[in-house]
Amino acid sequence: MKHLATGLLALSLLGQQAAHAGKTLDTIKQRDQIAIGVSTGVPGFSAADSQGKWAGLDVDIGKAVAAALLGDAEKVKWVPLASQQRFTALQSGEVDVLSRNTTVTLTRDASMGLAFTAVVFYDGQGFMVPAKTRVKSAKQLKGATVCVQSGTTSEKNLSDFSRSYKLNLKPVVFDKFDAANAAYFAGRCQAYTTDTSGLASVRAKDAKDPKEHLILPEIISKEPLGPLVRRGDDEWLAIVRWVVHGLIEAEENGITRANVDQLKADSSDPVVGRLLGKTEDTGKLLGLERDWLARAIKAVGNYGEIYERNVGEKTTVGLPRGKNQLWTQGGLMYALPVR
Repeated sequence: MKHLATGLLALSLLGQQAAHAGKTLDTIKQRDQIAIGVSTGVPGFSAADSQGKWAGLDVDIGKAVAAALLGDAEKVKWVPLASQQRFTALQSGEVDVLSRNTTVTLTRDASMGLAFTAVVFYDGQGFMVPAKTRVKSAKQLKGATVCVQSGTTSEKNLSDFSRSYKLNLKPVVFDKFDAANAAYFAGRCQAYTTDTSGLASVRAKDAKDPKEHLILPEIISKEPLGPLVRRGDDEWLAIVRWVVHGLIEAEENGITRANVDQLKADSSDPVVGRLLGKTEDTGKLLGLERDWLARAIKAVGNYGEIYERNVGEKTTVGLPRGKNQLWTQGGLMYALPVR
């Protein structure tokens, strides 16, 4: 009887899990809108203009998901979240997905009830200093005050780096991103540390003259950034994950915002046909329409287009592709096959 009771309990729990699965996706469909958590303003990744229109790499990823699922990239409620708020907002259901320059770590993925989807930007933590200090290396910052935001991986990485090289760095901690930025440019800290993409964004946005601030060459951490969702809804997790991989694979195969319709109509390439739903219906595996990826590409372009439009070398942020180049061109961007 004991074994029977154990088995019945296991089946009961399995049934509860199965009933719970799909709750997020059902809510989104009923609402006909996705609630997406973004930053409070990091140009190039997620920032609102004076009219309240959001733009950036993280924003475009959210738009792509909305287009793939709901057929309209604008069916999104943008929820700006500070670093300390972001995980609670996702855990509580205030947002459906966090697309907010957030580093994936073991702790965040395994112990917070959250699930990692895919990397959309490979980053690393660095330091910025006023050029007039003539500091050329982070190892020259011994005893320096360093602006850093609380509730981020940057805070712990700074402590680890300081101990490793016996630098006795003095963190000046701020709750809000904007407060840390303002303090650095006001001269309250001798250096500023966060992800190098964030440093480039801050320099472009807030410096009176970007040339007066130098991002030092040391990268002191790995910061793979990507969207997070709640655990317990595998359907929703799969949709977000595969939209990201689909955008990367679209770039690998030369599918762009401009040519997606023409390729869908005329291409005889079997991979292109599969990606665009012409020859195979991968959408049914995700609970989406056959043209789910074509919708996403038409809305925001492929991954390369998203990158160059928001943070590329021709933007004010001015980041070379570097590690975020496709794997075929020496980078780390490698899409799992959509097949």
